[in-house]
Amino acid sequence: MSKAAASSSIAVIGAGAWGTALAILLAKAGRAVTLWARDPQKAAAMQAGRVNPRLPGALFPPGLRVISDMPAADILLIAVPMQTLRAILPALPAQAPLVLCCKGLEQGSFLLAPDIVAPRPCAVLTGPNFAHEIAAGLPAAAVLATPDSALRARLMAALHTPTLRLYGAADITGAALGGAAKNVIAIAAGVVMGAGLGENARAALITRGLAEIARLAAALGGKAETISGLSGLGDLLLTCTGTSSRNYSLGFGLGQGQGLADILGNRSAVTEGVMTAPALLARAAQAGVEMPITQAVTKLLSGEMNVPQTMAALMGRALKDE
Repeated sequence: MSKAAASSSIAVIGAGAWGTALAILLAKAGRAVTLWARDPQKAAAMQAGRVNPRLPGALFPPGLRVISDMPAADILLIAVPMQTLRAILPALPAQAPLVLCCKGLEQGSFLLAPDIVAPRPCAVLTGPNFAHEIAAGLPAAAVLATPDSALRARLMAALHTPTLRLYGAADITGAALGGAAKNVIAIAAGVVMGAGLGENARAALITRGLAEIARLAAALGGKAETISGLSGLGDLLLTCTGTSSRNYSLGFGLGQGQGLADILGNRSAVTEGVMTAPALLARAAQAGVEMPITQAVTKLLSGEMNVPQTMAALMGRALKDE
């Protein structure tokens, strides 16, 4: 790591589990890191207690600061919920590049995160990573995607750590889409397992989910092959099989017959796939891309179909070549 990369100050905007995990990871690696929390009382409590209740057991390194005033930094990691990204943009320091760590599509506009922040310089950081494992320093890999090769090299040098291996990519659209769409497929995978439909069904669903995400990536100007990498297949495998996934566990509850409102009512963290599903389906319709699993999840979440009807609709589609 170059001296310039080591000396770059980093601010993580958003003190949820994921933002906190990234801040802990980078501070442990010797970076100068500030974690921003919107609520002054929560920021003060975390600064004093050296832990975030959303990430229990992950103690803050001595150098990590938690504040509620918007910090200035050389690099900004944006880890706020997707639906609040646009609202926070005016408050961000103007000069620093943005590393977008939020996954989803914006409701109403159906835009991915890089489209919302354009033309500001940005990159997407995404991949198969659970926050508690990142904070614990367990080995992991992620993609850092931006078409700006110079910015990509600078950010990779500044953000890689001994336990997080970064791979660069130019396809920011494909990387952002993979991170968003996998949450929707994870809900479907959870439904399959919660309903007791078996491992065969889950494997088929993951595979076909990968195919429909790749079709949309190509239609939006990204690369289908990006979806076969860490930002697509890697993230799908983790989120569709890991019990720590909020989207998978929500789908599992639905598959068991629980109501969506009841599941969400017992959660403090955002389950991005719930809001992403209808936005993803609308974006696919605009692009003329068929996404049957996304459509089924959207109808299930809206109450238009129940679990047996959803499965019947997917299994009863017209036969065709793979």
